[in-house]
Amino acid sequence: MRIAIIGQQAFGQSVLEAFLARGDEVAGVFCAPEKEGARPDPLRLAAEKAGLKVFQLPSLKGEAAETALRKLDVDLAVMAYVLQFAPQDFVNIPRHGTIQYHPSLLPRYRGPSSINWPVIKGDTRTGLTIFRPTDGLDEGPVILQKTVDIGPDDTLGSVYFDWLFPLGVDAMLEAADLVVAGKHNETEQDESKASYEGWCKDAEARINWHAHVDVIHNLIRGCDPAPGAWASVNGTKVRLFEARKHLVRRFGDVVGKPGEVSAVGERSISISVQGGSVEIFKVRTEAGQKLSGAAFANAFGLKPGMKLEAPVVAKVAEAVS
Repeated sequence: MRIAIIGQQAFGQSVLEAFLARGDEVAGVFCAPEKEGARPDPLRLAAEKAGLKVFQLPSLKGEAAETALRKLDVDLAVMAYVLQFAPQDFVNIPRHGTIQYHPSLLPRYRGPSSINWPVIKGDTRTGLTIFRPTDGLDEGPVILQKTVDIGPDDTLGSVYFDWLFPLGVDAMLEAADLVVAGKHNETEQDESKASYEGWCKDAEARINWHAHVDVIHNLIRGCDPAPGAWASVNGTKVRLFEARKHLVRRFGDVVGKPGEVSAVGERSISISVQGGSVEIFKVRTEAGQKLSGAAFANAFGLKPGMKLEAPVVAKVAEAVS
């Protein structure tokens, strides 16, 4: 089949390479312009290496984008991680229209951080959807879905890189074949089951140490590796990764108050919270230093019984030196 790919970053690159590897003809690639100082877009680099036509348009709306796609004369357009708005006048140009990837089980978790939120909310499953793009955000008819389990210690990173990324590439190929062969079904999304969540950024990723252990543990793993759940320690923003939760079963097992350091181990630091404690194995400071939980405790002079966000006198440089 003859296709156009619209996307960016590593997922777009992998989708491009998958279609090329099985012999499909990629007539052209659309990717967003790169911001000044940003890393080169892997999709653009892969397309240029393959000698393909590359279009980096500031918008997919209007005559320039429509003309470029129309001249490619493709059977299908494939949207693989697209942040630009693609209007109907654009996506309807290919003979068999356009298909789009979204990393959730639509209609749940429409929106830009659809991998973070199921983990943060403690869901035990998520998935991916291949659908028809419409002018509504993630609202088009569903062509194909794949379900993925979320384990109790899974993170955003493990759910995406181990499952949603590779399964998504395969699903794009499968859906493209079905659509071009006319063997696909399109199912309208059930609006009564729909949900929309916006970006998960720093404001959403700040830890409230008075929350329940389940809430804190889910937030940390749902923001691992990005944006990184964080707390302020000695006036420094510290992002926490690789968390494990430990439940308290009896009143006599309670150690410390919420937000207090309960233990410092060989590699980790444990923080008391409602219902148990959270053990942290890795942190990253605002300056970009990556430390084990224990090295972090040493860097900031944290000892059992101390409040995590209370001012302390130690400097990070002392622990690293």
